[in-house]
Amino acid sequence: MSGICGTIPAMTTAEAQRPPGTVLEAVLERITYANEETGYTIARVATERSGSELLTVVGPLLGAQVGESLRLTGRWGSHPRYGRQFEVWSYTTVLPATVQGIQRYLGSGLIKGIGPKMAERIVGHFGTATLDVIETAPDRLVEVPGLGPKRTKMIAAAWEEQKIIKEVMIFLQGVGVSTSIAVRIFKQYGDRSIEVVRSEPYRLADDVWGIGFKTADTIAQAVGIPHDSPERVKAGLRYTLSQAADDGHCYLPAPNLIGDAVKILDVPAELTARCLEELVAEEGVVREELPAGDVTVPAVYLVPFHRAELSLARSLRALLGAEHDRLGVFAGVDWPVALQWLRGRTGAELAAEQEKAVRLALCEKVAVLTGGPGCGKSFTVRSIVTLARAKKAKVILAAPTGRAAKRLAELTGHEATTVHRLLQLRPGGDATFDRDNPIDADLVVVDEASMLDLLLANKLVKAVAPGAHLLFVGDVDQLPSVGAGEVLRDLLAAEEEIPRVRLTHIFRQAQESGVVTNAHRVNTGLMPALEGMKDFFLFPCEEPEEIAALTVDVVANRIPRRFGLNARRDVQVLAPMHRGAAGAGNLNTVLQEALTPAREGMPERRYGGRVFRIGDKVTQLRNNYDKGAAGVFNGTVGVVTDIRPDDHRLLVRTDEDEEVEYSFDELDELAHAYAVSIHRSQGSEYPAVVIPLATSAWMMLQRNLLYTAITRAKKLVVIVGSRRALGQAVRTRGAGRRHTSLTHRLRQG
Repeated sequence: MSGICGTIPAMTTAEAQRPPGTVLEAVLERITYANEETGYTIARVATERSGSELLTVVGPLLGAQVGESLRLTGRWGSHPRYGRQFEVWSYTTVLPATVQGIQRYLGSGLIKGIGPKMAERIVGHFGTATLDVIETAPDRLVEVPGLGPKRTKMIAAAWEEQKIIKEVMIFLQGVGVSTSIAVRIFKQYGDRSIEVVRSEPYRLADDVWGIGFKTADTIAQAVGIPHDSPERVKAGLRYTLSQAADDGHCYLPAPNLIGDAVKILDVPAELTARCLEELVAEEGVVREELPAGDVTVPAVYLVPFHRAELSLARSLRALLGAEHDRLGVFAGVDWPVALQWLRGRTGAELAAEQEKAVRLALCEKVAVLTGGPGCGKSFTVRSIVTLARAKKAKVILAAPTGRAAKRLAELTGHEATTVHRLLQLRPGGDATFDRDNPIDADLVVVDEASMLDLLLANKLVKAVAPGAHLLFVGDVDQLPSVGAGEVLRDLLAAEEEIPRVRLTHIFRQAQESGVVTNAHRVNTGLMPALEGMKDFFLFPCEEPEEIAALTVDVVANRIPRRFGLNARRDVQVLAPMHRGAAGAGNLNTVLQEALTPAREGMPERRYGGRVFRIGDKVTQLRNNYDKGAAGVFNGTVGVVTDIRPDDHRLLVRTDEDEEVEYSFDELDELAHAYAVSIHRSQGSEYPAVVIPLATSAWMMLQRNLLYTAITRAKKLVVIVGSRRALGQAVRTRGAGRRHTSLTHRLRQG
């Protein structure tokens, strides 16, 4: 029988010089720790000799599944704290031979359609011949009570797919690819995986989510692509531009691009420059001379960003210059009368700045409204919408995230949606609404506009109908978008082209809030005030491990006890960075254990280094246009509501109140969200925010980062960490401007 088997990567030269190892045959019973980045795993296994006593094994086991029978090669050792353990050098999976082993294997959730109870029935019927039956005569499965033809076919198909995946994995792991990456490659290319990897390894970086140039480069070298191959250098140049886009840049000056690529590729600058010329000639990238002060620079773009920047500037100019005005009624309105009527409806007086913003939004076809917390942006938007609707205008409110849209609806009293849902993005990212099929609205208001990256802003503006009004609302002092571009800042920099109002007056009620007061203090470079504050606290401690432990206590115990807030629903940890003891990665692990610990009899599912449990707070890591009613997008937050081992499914209820289904092999799209990076929190608002600040995050400690974190809180901010780190964040003005050219293109028009 051809079995399902796998192996870890081929040994390095150093490993090959080791003395012959001991072989241990065992069944994987439990994974207690797994590091996704390194593959290092701590697990418990059972052997025939150990009986009910489980043995500890440590080493590169990432990808091995609970219930699998493993042939481990390594050596026995002793840990000073944990005692005797087996150090794994390599492993293969083997098919179990005993009735108990086969039942455990099939019931582990590896084969879709078979859970623990069904495994018991199948093995009870076929005994040790079970795997032979599934392999060679799967039609016989209908002999088992409760198994019909439909489920039998599903089991047979799942078995065949597992066989192919394992064959692909053997090859991929042999060239240094982890199991989770191997699964993604298989999902993309199917049984062509090995052919593509051998002949076009750099395609992987473009086609497969989660594979960057470095992984593709490792594979390419393993299959014999030369170090100085033009194919490699061009892929490296594209990767360098892609990395720059991840850092927010729309382009790189050619000298910067070549210099950065040389460091990554370790090849001569002359070769890199020559390959760049070829890439430009092949239209793989775009080069354009752009102004930089008194000189020009050769700017190099990836094609999508160049097209988007040109298109966004052209669309904004077209809106500004449209002859028809869908809100033309406001050109001749009696403003004193209109504002008096508005006072009667809202019961409040507009400040002078707010009144100017209301007039601007209703009289100018494109406008920007910016300002910090407590300055009345939301009330201003509500006033704009109220007046527009009084004149029977069609008004649409949108925001980049589900949470931001929900908050916008609550603050204005009018329905709001996400930009993605407004545009009805389809698989592949194309929008249903665009220049040829515009949105039927007289006024489109986009809140949290600091989050808009270049690509999304371009899709949005293209879809606004000629003659309609577009209002961008946001706080320009917050962090810029996660994606490439600096759209809100670029619009504000085009002073003569784009009308704008900046709200600066902090209202009295907001002045009583420590959150608002300290947000403005931090934004002007002053340390937050702590004395007498009822909603802003600092818990000083220095070491990252101590910060992590205290953060868990604050979230799980202190805040719920004192303020009556729910630790999972109402409290959000916002960390400056992902790595380290006080980073979001480790904090998610320890917070999960405190808030959603393992419970006897409750299903859970491990994927790589993560364990998913019912009740877990999770976040989506990428845009997936195929999920949900209209796609699920990077940053969407939800709660795991069900885990179904038999069907290989996990269900998440998102913060947009939509139930989304994930198959077990899609769990690389999810991460825990008890703690998230401050960048990922943009556009969201939480009753309470806890900010761990450690000096180990020194390079990330910047004013706009801290300001953004503080402004995410509605009621309460608790900073846990070092006063020195806090001071560094307040003093440091932040990174320089991104490489964008939207302002230039608007002025050029």
